[in-house]
Amino acid sequence: MADANEELPTLSSKAPHTTHLPGFYLWQVISAVIGLLFVAPAAYLLSRSIQLGASFSSVVFAAATMGPLFRSLILAITVTLACAGLGTGLAWLVHRTNVRGHRVWAVLLPLPLVIPSFVYATAIRHAFGPGGLIGWIPRPEGFLGAFVTLVVLSYPYVYLPVAGRLRRISPSIEEGSRILGASSARTFFSVVVPQAKGAIAAGSLLVFLYTISDFGAVSMMRYDTLTRAIFSTRLFDQATAVSLGLLLAALALLVGFGERWFRFDTDDGRPLIGSPRIYHLGKWSAPSSIGLATLSFVSLAAPVLVFLVWWTRGVSAPGGGYEGFLATISRLGLPAINTALVGVVAAVVATVVVFPVAYARRRGGSAVAGAASVSVIASFALPGLVIALSIGFWALQVPARWLYQSFPLLIVGYVVHFGAQSLRSTQASLDAVGTRFDEVAQTLQADQKRRLRTIDVPLMMPGVLAGGGLVMLSVMKELPATLLLAPLGFETLSTRIWNAAEDGFLAEVGVTSLLLILVSAVLTWTFVLRTEVEDSQADAGHSTA
Repeated sequence: MADANEELPTLSSKAPHTTHLPGFYLWQVISAVIGLLFVAPAAYLLSRSIQLGASFSSVVFAAATMGPLFRSLILAITVTLACAGLGTGLAWLVHRTNVRGHRVWAVLLPLPLVIPSFVYATAIRHAFGPGGLIGWIPRPEGFLGAFVTLVVLSYPYVYLPVAGRLRRISPSIEEGSRILGASSARTFFSVVVPQAKGAIAAGSLLVFLYTISDFGAVSMMRYDTLTRAIFSTRLFDQATAVSLGLLLAALALLVGFGERWFRFDTDDGRPLIGSPRIYHLGKWSAPSSIGLATLSFVSLAAPVLVFLVWWTRGVSAPGGGYEGFLATISRLGLPAINTALVGVVAAVVATVVVFPVAYARRRGGSAVAGAASVSVIASFALPGLVIALSIGFWALQVPARWLYQSFPLLIVGYVVHFGAQSLRSTQASLDAVGTRFDEVAQTLQADQKRRLRTIDVPLMMPGVLAGGGLVMLSVMKELPATLLLAPLGFETLSTRIWNAAEDGFLAEVGVTSLLLILVSAVLTWTFVLRTEVEDSQADAGHSTA
């Protein structure tokens, strides 16, 4: 086995995928403009800090700041590691094995991403512990509660891009590994994981940035992080709140710059042809199904059961009943349409906007595009409240004041906040395509535009769609940006959930949350998962291991 392992195919260690781009300077100009758009939130924080006379250094190095900063980093690191392992394992299990019901799991597994963290945290506090649906399980609070909430809601950030990458791995390398006598497990760790590590890193970075920017879960679980400190000081000590926001932005920039040094090369030099191998689980089939069912219960079924309990209690309460339920549903029609609309539009716009940055950086090695990429990534770490305030502030500075609280400005806010999700998936997809077709394109005298249209885009599409799906799901649950930037009277399901929770109408919270999950499931299946699952079904009959 030792000799065989030495001969296992390995990934090439060639230089980064850079080629000469026609119109290279135009790509740089476009990237610079996009980078300036995404740097607007940090610029707002800096401008506001100067206006308030805040002392950034005194706040950052204060003893009261070190505790929340340490807790934020510990939570972000542990959640990221857990999601990296969980998301990668789930993607392989559902898309590369014969696990039972993989069509169902492919639809269910991404859905927790659409549940707002404050809603999930509230639901599981009612689901577990004394007086809950499952009283014998202790109610999670503090670090454990925040950790569980963020892991079960964030693993799709890794699952979706890795699933898209697994669909594009050439089966010839795995076949060579199995011929040389490697087991399925060894082939997974020595062949599949190294080729998918670009997508794993892309999703893990999003998990880290999302965790340090989250407020809902840590607030409900009473775990004191930087976002809680910002929220608690925003009214009586704005200077401190702004300085803490700058600290969060600086941390995100540090992560973004660090990410540039750890870009994985996933080009194995082989054409992506053939059907992916489907592995038989054998004796692990039942445990795998039980594990998937357990995760789905904790991440999706448990909150859904709580929502149903809230709804049934509301129906049985005085003044409720069937007519009250129908009245509630009728009021949710327009918010549901608005939710689907902003989710799809923002996903499309974000994908188009960040593509030049990803392409110029990966294909042209543009330093300008690299800097723009850092600004895109850093924006994702800022709380939605800061993003919304900054976009609104800058909108009021331009002559076209009508932009403020308009639908286009709302989409801009979503794109600035969630563009990193599409960027990282697009970059990982570009890495997977690599430069293997350059010589063929040159031989056929195909220019860069033709190659982009006929080769790169089709091969990148699974990863690009996964990134767009992440944006869509995140937009549909976004609250602060919608409240501050949406036109007057424009409601989404997330804003209805918030308003109902503020008023104590738990029955309406339950019904609206269920509708949000349903709308998300339909859109996720339609735009992200349907083709992948159908292709997986077709492949299952052609390649097995």
